[in-house]
Amino acid sequence: MLPAISAFLGRLRSLFRGRRMESEMSEEIAFHRERLREKYLQEGMSEKAAERAARVRLGNAQRWQERLRELWSFRILEELTRDIRFSLRLLWKSPGFTAVGLATLALGVSANTAVFSLINSLLLRPLAVPQAQQMVVLSTQEGAPQPGYSFCTPFFRGLEGKGDVFQNVFAFVNDTLQVRGESGNVNVHGVMVSGQYFPAMQVKPVMGRYLTPADDQEGGGSSGFAVVISEDFWKTWFNGVPDVVGRSLMIANASFTVVGVIPKSFTGADPTHHPQIYAPLSADPIIDAPRDHLHGGTHAWWLTVMARLQPGVDLQKANAALQAVSTGVLHTSTGEADWIKDEEQHHFHFAAEPGSNGFAYVRSVFRKPLLMMFGMCGGLLLLACLNLASLLLARGAVRERELATRRALGATRLRLIRQLMIESLFLATLGTGLGMALTPIVGHALAAMLSGGSGPDSMSLDISPDWRLYGFAAAVAFIAAVLIGLMPAWRATEGDLNEQIKNGQHAQQQRRQTRLIPRLLMISQVALALILVSGAALLATSLVRLYRSGLGFDPHGVVNISFSMDKQQLDGEPLMEVYRQIWDGLKTAPGVKDVSFQFVVPLSHRGWNGHYAAPGGERHLLWLNSVGPDYFNTMRIPLDQGRGFTWSDTKSSGLKIILNRSAAKLFFPQGGAIGRQIVDRDKVAYEVVAVVGDAKYRDVRGPAAPAGYVPMQQDSQKKPSLSAVVRVDGPWQPLVQFSRELTARLVPSIPAPVIRPMDEVVDTSINTERMMALLGVFFAGCSLLVTAIGLYGTLSYATARRTNEIGIRIALGAQRRRVMAMIFRENAVVATIGCGAGLAVAVSLSTVLTSFLYETSTRDPWIFAGATFTLVCVASAASLLPAVRASWIDPMQAIRSE
Repeated sequence: MLPAISAFLGRLRSLFRGRRMESEMSEEIAFHRERLREKYLQEGMSEKAAERAARVRLGNAQRWQERLRELWSFRILEELTRDIRFSLRLLWKSPGFTAVGLATLALGVSANTAVFSLINSLLLRPLAVPQAQQMVVLSTQEGAPQPGYSFCTPFFRGLEGKGDVFQNVFAFVNDTLQVRGESGNVNVHGVMVSGQYFPAMQVKPVMGRYLTPADDQEGGGSSGFAVVISEDFWKTWFNGVPDVVGRSLMIANASFTVVGVIPKSFTGADPTHHPQIYAPLSADPIIDAPRDHLHGGTHAWWLTVMARLQPGVDLQKANAALQAVSTGVLHTSTGEADWIKDEEQHHFHFAAEPGSNGFAYVRSVFRKPLLMMFGMCGGLLLLACLNLASLLLARGAVRERELATRRALGATRLRLIRQLMIESLFLATLGTGLGMALTPIVGHALAAMLSGGSGPDSMSLDISPDWRLYGFAAAVAFIAAVLIGLMPAWRATEGDLNEQIKNGQHAQQQRRQTRLIPRLLMISQVALALILVSGAALLATSLVRLYRSGLGFDPHGVVNISFSMDKQQLDGEPLMEVYRQIWDGLKTAPGVKDVSFQFVVPLSHRGWNGHYAAPGGERHLLWLNSVGPDYFNTMRIPLDQGRGFTWSDTKSSGLKIILNRSAAKLFFPQGGAIGRQIVDRDKVAYEVVAVVGDAKYRDVRGPAAPAGYVPMQQDSQKKPSLSAVVRVDGPWQPLVQFSRELTARLVPSIPAPVIRPMDEVVDTSINTERMMALLGVFFAGCSLLVTAIGLYGTLSYATARRTNEIGIRIALGAQRRRVMAMIFRENAVVATIGCGAGLAVAVSLSTVLTSFLYETSTRDPWIFAGATFTLVCVASAASLLPAVRASWIDPMQAIRSE
């Protein structure tokens, strides 16, 4: 055991003292040779004879050095080092091949790692809390296929004290807080949390303390309402002063006391939002005034509820406990017996599911698109690997004589395969490293596309790298190395050694031409590229048809300017007068053509509805909006009958409503809606004064829903926060500063208005379809480029190896255009077979895209024909140049070179 340890330590020393040990070894061999020489001199030999006898007796000194070096060196490590150096030299000597290989791999790797970083951030990364696996998300089950994740206050309070299976049950809701700064109120992203939120998170504060159940009481704690701020907010808002705890912060015109600072590493229970301020749930009537969700009972579903399990309690036991208390909580939540009976008929109960990575509503929206994108990225990476495998296969054929010579000199086939695999691994590692360098750029572009905006409440994803991303990149590098290197290495080292040395690259050429592997790789490239191009064509066609489906209004040139009026002092008629002053001011802005107001921005996923009926008729669901004068002209919604609203349509003039065509037909199928009335649940009557065209309200995909419009002066809210609808002629950016200055002059107490073009709202409403189509087109373009490069490179290598054959054909009288046609025909056969195989697979796989398509059949022959034609053109272009080069080969030079 000790000799083995001593030998290992000696080898270990050789890694750091190699030169010194080499010198000592040379000195020791010289010493023994000198001793032998002296011995022979003493025995009477001559100087020359003694020198010769010592050399013969000792043997070759170089051989002894090599033998001793083998004893104390790491042979495998040395060979690996030599292989890496040799691979570097080869790649350096082939800059074109190296550049193509690195660019191809970087393209595939960056796309894969960027999409994986989004999946990691949204679906995999756990919360930055201790024992995150104990966290669960609570939901309501009512027989529907999807659980409900929104809770009302009575449901949450009924579960909050269930400590038999849960350590903590907590609720939170993301919100935009109006915080008073030096220049007025500013919108800041925050979150309202219940008292057990921070005890469940178990994260230590940077300073101060966290909110406790004592802070989540009516009116706040003993010293009023308290808040916890993020480390970033502390540094930017308070300049990182050490005495921030105890300072006052004005939120919604009320004073809150800062009691703690949360570390930067913790970003809340929702990974898609990074709150700056954490306020108690009991402050909702102040923060969201004049709305009051806290006391809204079962009419306000606004909370997300999570819990931390007790140690030793599993998910099954937690669900059993929730099932047992569901009926009791339901009965104590409200006095509406009919509603309780209806819920019981639908088998209402609470449920828990894993919540180690928190909860985000957007997961259900983007989970399938992200996984689909990941599959497309995998196809692109596989295509890049097939491309490089084909190039390495052709390149290995050119190196046949070199590899055969090395085998003749004693290298084993396994040794050569290892060297070639190291070359592939080195290329894959460099390509992966370059792809990882591009990942942040691609990842941030994708994250921006997912977020759909840049406001304080927009989605924010943390795509910073972690061990999962690095592990995924390492796996990609290894898989890529195996895919691109194993087959070419095996093929390059097979065959008859004598024939390869004697004939070089033409050894067994005829036999190799009948082998299918190189052509199968090319066919696979074409087929895989066609699958990606066909999928992209389906998604792009669907997106175009979605845009052309008709919105019922013209979004181009329309800008929404949102005002937050709920925290200022005016209401009723005085507030309407402020809106009228804003209306007058905006009309004077340069480039403004029309101005109006609206409460619900179409396609913004906000909604307001109610049940209405014509006198004596059936009650129907009607989507509503509160709009200002000249609204329909500004939005370019046609006015079929009647009149639009004016500033004189106040509450004292009688309640008015305008119906769209669908609503008018629903309530008055016989026609004649003008002058008729509809009534709401409270029997309040509204006079129909006009019928307008249908406009999409919540969804671009479906038909326009029955909708009604009421005058903004008759809005039931005391302080409605409306959006100005401004149609501009030209760029809208100058309107930003103008509107902010106008708002600061007329209502200085509100935050600066949020300005958003209507085109951006429309794009965000179809964000999933738009993202899939854009990325599909991007991947399709990349696949076409990679395929073209792969076909061109492989065919160029193959044509170069046939220089002698082609030269003889031309020397024997073959016309150059016939030679070009021969080369082109062979490549065309490969492309045709690849297109046929790819088309069959693409048609069978297209059903996966059904949920992403709008009025587009997954069997549309024109789309597949266009995709096939595009790929054929690319393959033909890639094959044309090698064919032209082959036709211009000089026969004398080709024959002489052999």
